[in-house]
Amino acid sequence: MESPDLQVKLFQYIKGRMGAEVSAPEELARLLDISTDSAYRRMRGEKQVSFEELVKLCTEYKISLDQFLNLPSSSFLFTGNLLNDKTYRYEDYLKGVLHSMAFLSSTDKKEFYYLCKDVPFFYHWQCREFATFKYFFWMSTLIYFPEFRNKKVNLSEYSDEMYALGQQALHFYNMMDSFEVWNLESLNATLHQVEYYQQTQMFESEEDVIRVYDSLLRALNHIEEQAKMGYKFDINDPQKKQMGRYQFYINDIILLDNSILVVQDNAKMAFVLHSVINYMMTRDIKFCDNLDYYIQNLLRRSTLISETSEKERTRFFRILRERIERRKEKLNI
Repeated sequence: MESPDLQVKLFQYIKGRMGAEVSAPEELARLLDISTDSAYRRMRGEKQVSFEELVKLCTEYKISLDQFLNLPSSSFLFTGNLLNDKTYRYEDYLKGVLHSMAFLSSTDKKEFYYLCKDVPFFYHWQCREFATFKYFFWMSTLIYFPEFRNKKVNLSEYSDEMYALGQQALHFYNMMDSFEVWNLESLNATLHQVEYYQQTQMFESEEDVIRVYDSLLRALNHIEEQAKMGYKFDINDPQKKQMGRYQFYINDIILLDNSILVVQDNAKMAFVLHSVINYMMTRDIKFCDNLDYYIQNLLRRSTLISETSEKERTRFFRILRERIERRKEKLNI
């Protein structure tokens, strides 16, 4: 790269993608197989980066040079993995989510915007039965892992290791200021999934169906309490120690799509969920700015019910709870 200023900006961009605890010169020295002093000289623009080094940097940090240089382009660069039964299994997926959340929560400013077509998947790990059901549904019905074919939901078959990974990801989410937009449809997908499994006798017992509904009620009650308090806290913390700020909106006009935008100190990242469980990420400035504009416009046309609008908040969560209770009453227990 010929321009020292451009090279300095490149390394500033790369440094912003590293966690706060990472030493940028040491990390770059390891990647480029150079001394720490040589890494410093490149970061200051005193030593020109070679083409081979540039390739390594772009590959490691998923950088699109045309986007970085603001060259005209109609394409967006996304990165991600696809859950499958061979090369990227559920445990790998959980580790990927945890790694992403640890990085996202490592900066001073961290705002998480979530347009909730479904219950945010972080909340699955509020209650073990909820997480277990979703695990079976994804593996058996969506991804169709061979070992889950024709297998009934067993609420004891969710390992401590997997649950711990999920709860760690939830903890990092709780540490971030978040802005969630829901509507009365946000719970429907989960309710239909549980109902379908119950009607097709995919649960080992009707009592297990009740346990899943009860776990969903517990998670929902906790979300309502967070909205009332205006901040997030651990579901198992009786003292309700404050974590990240919590802004809860309802919007019954727009069909939400599970889009996620994260705003950090000097960067934005967008996550697009697809095929229910998989997600792609981009740092493309044009894409993220457009999504940010859309979300801010949507928030202005939504009703904030956290710390305010108690009547609307009570009504909203009462309707959701009643939908769960009606399904419980239909069971012959």
